[in-house]
Amino acid sequence: MRPAELDPLFASVSTVQGVGPKLSKLLDGLVSPPGAQDGAKVRDLLFHLPSGVIDRRRRETIRGAPDGMLVTLELRIDRYQFPSREARNQPTRVIAFDATDEIALTYFRAQPQWLEKLLPLGETLLVSGKVERFNGRASMVHPDFVGRAEDAASLPLVEQVYPLTAGLSGKVLRRSVDSALERLPTLAEWIEPGVFKREGFPTFADALVQLHRPTDPADLASDRPAFRRLAYDELLASQMALALARERARRKPGRSLGDGGAVRARAEAALPFALTEGQRQVLAEIHADMAKPVRMLRLLQGDVGAGKTVVALLAMAAAKESGAQSALLAPTEILARQHFAGLTRYCEAAGLSIVLLTGRDNGRVRTAKLEAIANGEADIIVGTHALFQDDVAYHDLGLVVVDEQHRFGVHQRLSLTRKGRAPDLLVMTATPIPRTLVLAAFGDMDVSRLHGKPAGRKPITTVAVPFERLDDIISRARQAIEEGDKLYWVCPLVEESDKSELTAAEERAEVLRQFFGDRVGLVHGRMNAEDKDRVMADFKSGATRIVVATTVIEVGVDVPDASIIVIEHAERFGLSQLHQLRGRVGRGDKASSCVLLYKAPLGETAKARLAVMRESNDGFRIAEEDLRLRGEGDLLGTRQSGVQSFRIARLEEHADLLEIARDDARLLLATDKDLASPRGQAIRNLLYLFGKDDAIRLLRAG
Repeated sequence: MRPAELDPLFASVSTVQGVGPKLSKLLDGLVSPPGAQDGAKVRDLLFHLPSGVIDRRRRETIRGAPDGMLVTLELRIDRYQFPSREARNQPTRVIAFDATDEIALTYFRAQPQWLEKLLPLGETLLVSGKVERFNGRASMVHPDFVGRAEDAASLPLVEQVYPLTAGLSGKVLRRSVDSALERLPTLAEWIEPGVFKREGFPTFADALVQLHRPTDPADLASDRPAFRRLAYDELLASQMALALARERARRKPGRSLGDGGAVRARAEAALPFALTEGQRQVLAEIHADMAKPVRMLRLLQGDVGAGKTVVALLAMAAAKESGAQSALLAPTEILARQHFAGLTRYCEAAGLSIVLLTGRDNGRVRTAKLEAIANGEADIIVGTHALFQDDVAYHDLGLVVVDEQHRFGVHQRLSLTRKGRAPDLLVMTATPIPRTLVLAAFGDMDVSRLHGKPAGRKPITTVAVPFERLDDIISRARQAIEEGDKLYWVCPLVEESDKSELTAAEERAEVLRQFFGDRVGLVHGRMNAEDKDRVMADFKSGATRIVVATTVIEVGVDVPDASIIVIEHAERFGLSQLHQLRGRVGRGDKASSCVLLYKAPLGETAKARLAVMRESNDGFRIAEEDLRLRGEGDLLGTRQSGVQSFRIARLEEHADLLEIARDDARLLLATDKDLASPRGQAIRNLLYLFGKDDAIRLLRAG
């Protein structure tokens, strides 16, 4: 049960003074957290922070007003310029002047009667807004305030501005927030006293009041104590939830895996190359975890081509030492088949039996595979989500290896390990994730970073080329194919849409077929698995020399003799995705190239992105730059990633607070695992406030 003291904050927004049914519906759409079923609460209204302020202290003349700056002008209204009937889409302009110049006050779709009442001819009025200049003429579009000069004394000099929705005015929202602030209860402090004092934090209630009633634009800055306080609250709630999930996952006793080492030695001897120093180091961490009687929960981060699959094989060999089975879960069928094909030869040499189970299996074939899994004949089972369907029974599942699953959240990770007797979990990703995002998304796990690349891998040369030079790229592609090379050509969309001018994969394939005939294949996300497999098999065998693809080839597809990748509209991709795509080449012993085709002119962020790609092949550096340029919001594609999107905290700015929150959460649970102390009870309030009810349920489940 939620504590009664939180009831004022969890009341519906419809209970706030002045909020009727119509306004309540608007607020539901504006302030409710994603996935909320039961409408917006007072809490949600309070967490809807201002995005800026109107500062009316700045009084200017028209000529002296800086471009783009919010100012207040004293103007005399001179004349109206209404659009003609034929040009009804054109705006209305109200021409006004002061002693220095004249200005056009511009309104779209304004009713003439309303405008004449708001801005009467001959009146002297105060008008606030941003002044912009077009061809030297001053203009102000939709001023945010118009009032009589004699009313100036009663105006708030600094007024907060909120993100709004159609039909809702700033004035109405400000009034609703003011009413909600009156309901703030006094809550026991949940922040550890040393942190509270060192950071100079205000109380939770004071922080909200300071942000919703600023007296200066600087009051809203994300580095000010009030903002940092609420950011820390949100990060602490998140880290507490992850720490509770970790405790729950470890509460089921694990078992010690990896006795002896004979199977591991055979598997390593089957490899045609020596392990890198990086591989040996992460294997030592993984094998040490597996040997402990508590469950392993480990994230293995390795850059593209760093050799994670080999690490997974040797971890699965360690499970076999103790008679346990391993499941290797891939995100797509094409990757599951590739893992199976790549591991089979090593498994045969090491005496390990391996089975591929996908949704495509049916009839006798599926029955035979399920029997081999159930009776323990299969040591390693590779597949997609089909591995966790109800009809799949394992003889003794000891290790689950999940490939490329930054797309799973904490609760999906827990569900993957319900089969078997609390199996160990190893999550692998080739998407280098910045440290702050690792803490945010994988705070329930220990982390290994696999550095370096296998011997013989050549660095990839990256160039950025404007679309105007497309003919040069095609002639270079012809030369490369004649020399025996293979090319990927990546397009961001499957077909032209009205909304986008991006070149479609289908259209690009047609253009390239005019030059290269049937040596061009096409693969995209709308194809079924069999067709994708066939296209990639033709490319691998050399039947085709170019494969035009959407981003389905982003992760894991392995064609070692493909040495060139062309990425169209590179300016539209995030850095991490560009790096993932680039990793499709440079997997053999040939020198490889990545061509970033862009459409000029480039914005500043796109320029910075392409510059980083040219300068660096280090995925971890690229990931940190991506976080800096884009923020955490869609670095991993938040909706698919299991990485929550924070309402207040900004990971790129509050990374220091995330570290403190992680350490504090783990320390608190080590000393008060049931959150029964006074501070533990206050932390429960925090978890409810930030929507971490699942974490409370984990506590109750014991």
